[in-house]
Amino acid sequence: MTKINAGSVRFDGVVKRFGDVTALKRLDLDIAAGELVTLLGPSGCGKTTTLRLIAGLETASDGRIEIGGEDVTHLTATSRKVSMVFQSYALFPHMSVAQNVAYGLTVGGMRKTEAAQKAEHGLEMVGLAGYGERLPSELSGGQQQRVAVARAIVLEPEVLLLDEPLSNLDAKLRRHVREEIRQIQQRLGLTAVYVTHDQEEAMAVSDRIIVMRNAEIAQAGSPKELYDCPNSAFIADFIGDANLVPVEIDRVDDGQCHFTIGNRRYSTTNALIQAGPAQAVLRPQSINLDNPQMDGLPGEVTAAAYLGREIQYTVETSAGPLFVIAEANARAHKRGDAVSVNIANEAVRLVAN
Repeated sequence: MTKINAGSVRFDGVVKRFGDVTALKRLDLDIAAGELVTLLGPSGCGKTTTLRLIAGLETASDGRIEIGGEDVTHLTATSRKVSMVFQSYALFPHMSVAQNVAYGLTVGGMRKTEAAQKAEHGLEMVGLAGYGERLPSELSGGQQQRVAVARAIVLEPEVLLLDEPLSNLDAKLRRHVREEIRQIQQRLGLTAVYVTHDQEEAMAVSDRIIVMRNAEIAQAGSPKELYDCPNSAFIADFIGDANLVPVEIDRVDDGQCHFTIGNRRYSTTNALIQAGPAQAVLRPQSINLDNPQMDGLPGEVTAAAYLGREIQYTVETSAGPLFVIAEANARAHKRGDAVSVNIANEAVRLVAN
């Protein structure tokens, strides 16, 4: 399968203003060729503005944008080697699938026979060989999404942009299509910038996630880095489920922080935190519930929900309510049960208030 000539993306001090509103503060960003980077964050954080600046649909107020090492800061969208897959697939209902895929090529002046061949190859790349004569209405939502991807990649972009591409699909189909998009990106060696507000989706598809907040980068890293080592309470709460427990750090010895949760003493390594108030990040999967005679934090189960692969609990403790996720084959507890809450030192991450 032919690989696309992927390009890198670089933002050097890029700022975007709309009148008196700063939609994007000074942004420095590097995306390597062949990397899939997701821009993740709540509404209004600047992620879509960043995507539109790469696409050339917005113009930077300050700074420099490079694609494939070329300065494109002042180039129009049509002069940049990028393609975008939109939230609404924007397929023409009266055109066949093949005609939809070939549309951008023919508008660009390519002969119809050559465009048809490229469209056929594009459909083959996304696993839709033989679907060219169908109408979009004859395809499933996931197949329509793949047609939109095929239409984008036949233009041989250096960068593929995806703006909330799965938001119109139901939950089960979203999981399936995101896997297909990731496989296509890896097979073709595409550079892809993916925008979503869904943290699970971002973790599933990304080489690297850039979490944005208040028009700037809050933290960037691999899905594992962001989950295991959040740099703030916001990141801890936004990436996966987390219990945030206020604590007072008594002392710090060589990066080892000593503190109390409820009536239990803990210590964990975090050289960035000083003595004083902080928040302990407790992932629900890292908390174990034992019988009340065990040596742990006393608690009472106030809610229990069996969800097939796991059981979710809410446990009231002296440190406040804790959300706990246990494997389905673990010992089950019911509402009202007294339990011992056990938290390993290495399972605690401390972040500043």
